[in-house]
Amino acid sequence: MNFCIALYIGLFTVATTKHVVVNWDISHITVNRDDYNLRRAIGVNGKLPIPPVEATVGDTLELNVHNGLDRPTTIHAHGLFQTNNTHMDGPAMITQCGIPPGDSFTYHYTLEQAGSMWLHGHLAHEISDGLRAAFIIHDKPGAELYHYDKDYLLTFEDWFSTEFADRMYHTINPKEEFPPPKSYAYGLVNGVNGNITQTLNFEPGKTYRIRLVNMGDINSFQFSLPGHEMYVIEADGEYSVPYFTDGIDIGPAQRYSVLIKAHDTDAFNYYFNATMHANFISASPGLSPRVYTGKIEYSANAPYQDTRAFYERPDFKWLNDIEMHSASGHPAMVPNRKLHLEIGNNLYNTGQHLDHINNITFVMPNVPTLFTALSMGSLAMDPRVYGPQTNAVVLKYGDVVELTINNFSTLLHPFHRHGGTFQITEYGPAGSSTPAPESFQNITVQKSKGSPMRRDTISLTEFSYVKVVFQATAAVNFFHCHNSIHSAMGMDMVFIEGPDVLQKTLQIPNAMYEMCHKQGIPTIGNAAGNIGFDFTDLSVGGGSGDSDDGEESS
Repeated sequence: MNFCIALYIGLFTVATTKHVVVNWDISHITVNRDDYNLRRAIGVNGKLPIPPVEATVGDTLELNVHNGLDRPTTIHAHGLFQTNNTHMDGPAMITQCGIPPGDSFTYHYTLEQAGSMWLHGHLAHEISDGLRAAFIIHDKPGAELYHYDKDYLLTFEDWFSTEFADRMYHTINPKEEFPPPKSYAYGLVNGVNGNITQTLNFEPGKTYRIRLVNMGDINSFQFSLPGHEMYVIEADGEYSVPYFTDGIDIGPAQRYSVLIKAHDTDAFNYYFNATMHANFISASPGLSPRVYTGKIEYSANAPYQDTRAFYERPDFKWLNDIEMHSASGHPAMVPNRKLHLEIGNNLYNTGQHLDHINNITFVMPNVPTLFTALSMGSLAMDPRVYGPQTNAVVLKYGDVVELTINNFSTLLHPFHRHGGTFQITEYGPAGSSTPAPESFQNITVQKSKGSPMRRDTISLTEFSYVKVVFQATAAVNFFHCHNSIHSAMGMDMVFIEGPDVLQKTLQIPNAMYEMCHKQGIPTIGNAAGNIGFDFTDLSVGGGSGDSDDGEESS
């Protein structure tokens, strides 16, 4: 299938931008989202789901947040590069203090990139309790890379019957069994039970862009549309060369756009499929996986096509993102620095099972990491000032970094880089002295060819490694597993990129310091709020903090 690529961007684009204002009043509400469970959740303006936020490249977005909760909160714009704007990125105690209860704060974003993003809470894993919404940034009119007649959005969420804090308690309580009993979520599509989502209307001969956004907590969603050809054109806000696939397994926090050419006749209607699953939850009829279907309607009077044979084809093709190519055409970057990461779970002397990266379990610092980078002068280039449990890596501005991440576990880990994307350059079997289980011994090395695909969230499968490459900017960027339980258990780290440049170029608004001061949080000094390497009163949690930093020779 051929798609028209718009090569006339500079000729017909009208330079019109606007100032978009969005007001969010965040509070607890009681809601039944899955048609089964009435529970407390976190809503915006008294409602769930939160309506999608839409804007256009070149716009400025003003997100006014009022915190009506009984605890602090923050908002992360997932997918935005935050160029010269790292203080607006949102992760609590990394780039800011939380917004105190009863207070308000305004996030300012200059929108430089098009794509399918989302907004979500980034403190106490409030994302899991409903604080999440799609954020769509459209190309300027006439600047679209691909032609389509209509744009549809499908958001996917897993929704549990209890709050995140309750699930987390049963996970880390040393008096309870580990791993805890499985929790079976329900799947939501566009904010409602996945089987009652709104019909997508197709007209013969037209081309449709469908955006697929997994805002889920721990579950992946397998999407397919039998009876149609599907071409992927975007992953995580980055355009790709059109990539044919039959199905897409969308990990937590990942996003895709597909182009679908409607049939020339309205003789049949069709169903799309969205199967929610998690590889660490064993199959149980009616519970896992959960299969949801939605309607593609050509005509109200047409019958629905029987497409069961579609899934039985021996040549059924699942998307493999390392086979994709970036539409930018940029070649693979050559790294001047290499880092090696190993992820897993350890039993600590507290009796808790906690996650780690290179045997360090993340613990929040007493001072937001960005504020340490700005206030420590030349010592900001020394990773020690950020504390032993933030798992901080300091990068020079412009460094090209190759990350090799080894996953020796039986769990999938969706890793997300804040503030930018990375090139995917290689997958393969995780190197270990302990052989992987037999079912995972057929993993082969796969390398990117041509222009590697870029994205901001990678699904790292069991007993495998991935190599990704990115270029350091001037920012403080969180890097973590986007499975909320794993992140809360410590599978997180921080890249402090070009802190010497940050000190010369970034000015923090007074309102951000005031939020900290209201809560008694220091805004200068090392991770403990002290001078030099004095870490008195700094919590070190369950991690050892004394492992190798993962550096490899270039």
